[in-house]
Amino acid sequence: MPNRLFSVTAPAGYQDTIRATAEECDVLDIRERAPLSDGRISIELAVGPDNRQDVLDRLQAALGGSEDWRIDIFSLEATLPAPGGNGTGESRRATGASTREELYNEVAAGASLSWTYLYLVGLSTVVAAIGLLADYTAVVIGAMVIAPLLGPNLALSLGAALGDRMLIVHAIRTLIAGLVLVLVISAALGAVYPPETASVELMSRVDVNMASVVLALASGAAAVLSLTTGLSAGLVGVMVAVALLPPAAATGLFLGAGVFHLAISAALLLAVNIVSVNLAAQLVFMARGIKPRTWLEKQAARQSSLSNLLALAILLALMLGAIYFYVPRLLVTAGP
Repeated sequence: MPNRLFSVTAPAGYQDTIRATAEECDVLDIRERAPLSDGRISIELAVGPDNRQDVLDRLQAALGGSEDWRIDIFSLEATLPAPGGNGTGESRRATGASTREELYNEVAAGASLSWTYLYLVGLSTVVAAIGLLADYTAVVIGAMVIAPLLGPNLALSLGAALGDRMLIVHAIRTLIAGLVLVLVISAALGAVYPPETASVELMSRVDVNMASVVLALASGAAAVLSLTTGLSAGLVGVMVAVALLPPAAATGLFLGAGVFHLAISAALLLAVNIVSVNLAAQLVFMARGIKPRTWLEKQAARQSSLSNLLALAILLALMLGAIYFYVPRLLVTAGP
């Protein structure tokens, strides 16, 4: 994972504090730049993956007595000679994670409700609905590539892990807006082009079972692991879309056609997947040690995380009960 360059700008007089903090944390390099025109100092710290969160937390605590400071974080794609002197070009440890602040900035952008988000959701819904109606697997996969449903789910899980209510609200708003748009568009298509139960792709979205739960749990966990370790989240975004977009589109198609017993089953699959994705994502965030910096914030986040986990676990248990006791009777008595 790439090293980071922390560019620290602070009022004059903080040089020794910044240097002492950096030396205590054993950063890779310290470079003091010329003072800025307003008299503030500028120091750059090259930080490896092992302790970057510790360095960032200590710097924020050290600079907390002033309001006129800033820390900008840049990615260092390569550092020569290689830290550790092993000649491989790798850092001392390749398992470091992104800092809390980097994760927050990246995830918060995915929780933003924008026209671009709505356009992509709308287009992916049309493509997915056509694929489901025509039983074209490749078309359904193509829809999941462009569906931007990973962002709000990750933001919701991170907000719960950090106790950030504003991020949670934004994530829920964006997720609901996207799902409502999916249902409206697919319902309109279902009213015009009634779905055929001969479509394997479509009918697989009303088959709610434990495999669906495992898929959603794996998708949520993989999404957070890819994010926190700096790996590409593109393929994981497709995994999350697999769990959310097709069942949402299937729900709308059946609603539009008036086939309510299949719409209920597809909606249950959608609900199970949403809960499973967020449950797994939050657990991985907690396991990776993603939490606020101050003690007071940690206490609030702990309460938020436990409450959210309990609510998700109860919802998932109720839905699993519905899978085993309600859905089979619904499908048998109502018929296709």
